[in-house]
Amino acid sequence: MTKEKKIPNILRSEKSGLIIALILMIIIFSVLTDGKYLLKVNIINILVASAIVGLVTIGESFLLICAQVDLSPGAVAAFSGVLVSILLGAGINMWFAMLIVIAVGAMIGFANASLVNYLKLEPFIATLATMSILRGLAYIICGGKAVFISNHAFLKVGVGRLFGIPYPVIIFVVLFIVFIIILARTKFGRRIYMVGGNANASRLAGINAHKVKTQLFMLTSALAALGGIILASRMSSGQPTASDGLEFDAVTAAVLGGIAMMGGKGSLGGALIGLMILQGFNNGLLMLNVQSFWQTVARGLLLVAALTFDYIRNRKNK
Repeated sequence: MTKEKKIPNILRSEKSGLIIALILMIIIFSVLTDGKYLLKVNIINILVASAIVGLVTIGESFLLICAQVDLSPGAVAAFSGVLVSILLGAGINMWFAMLIVIAVGAMIGFANASLVNYLKLEPFIATLATMSILRGLAYIICGGKAVFISNHAFLKVGVGRLFGIPYPVIIFVVLFIVFIIILARTKFGRRIYMVGGNANASRLAGINAHKVKTQLFMLTSALAALGGIILASRMSSGQPTASDGLEFDAVTAAVLGGIAMMGGKGSLGGALIGLMILQGFNNGLLMLNVQSFWQTVARGLLLVAALTFDYIRNRKNK
């Protein structure tokens, strides 16, 4: 028994294993691309892609820790991108248009929470329905066509830089720091872990689980809406086809980073490392000119691997 305790268990200290996996991935892709993988321009590309997915990863991480999940962020982002494009085209002030869209995103999250809390639908089913509805609405409000943006100030949100750092990366880093503090250092963060770890015990402790879930669904959808706004700015248009699979990338990053699907365990720090692995992996495949459908297969396999590790971790910790 004593010897077993002295043997480092990579599955129990997932952050160490994740860091090793990240370093190995960087080395492998650097060799395969003759060093181009580590060029500044490519690192910037990875960071920008990580920023958009990362916003949703924050929300999904909170939800997963609370034993919930949201499959609608990709559709929310697409709908938000189209909506902000239409509002800007109507001459509405850029900041006001963005606030409207983020508020609409939050209300979508409230609708998701209502389906889960009051109609007692499983989060998977409730948000799957919302995903279908919003994706359809995104097509309807723009007639199935991209809505182009001519507001130059808005376009800088997605492509502008401060001291050489892209705005999307700055936005993500600031929000990540805020939410990692909230999760690790506040009473609200502790409530999330308690609801996800043991709903009955949290109720006996006087925690309103419905309220916590509602806040988290609203947060996730608001962050997805912000991601949709940034993506629309980067593409100079709102497109109903955008952000397909965004929620699966976010969930993959979170689970890969050690957040348990059953709730109550994990951290945003681990999710960040999982995000870097996921986006670095996707970028490496692009640089190697792997065909798009094989990239889709590879991402699916990565999700399976993440879920497998989650299952093994749960078995080991019982």
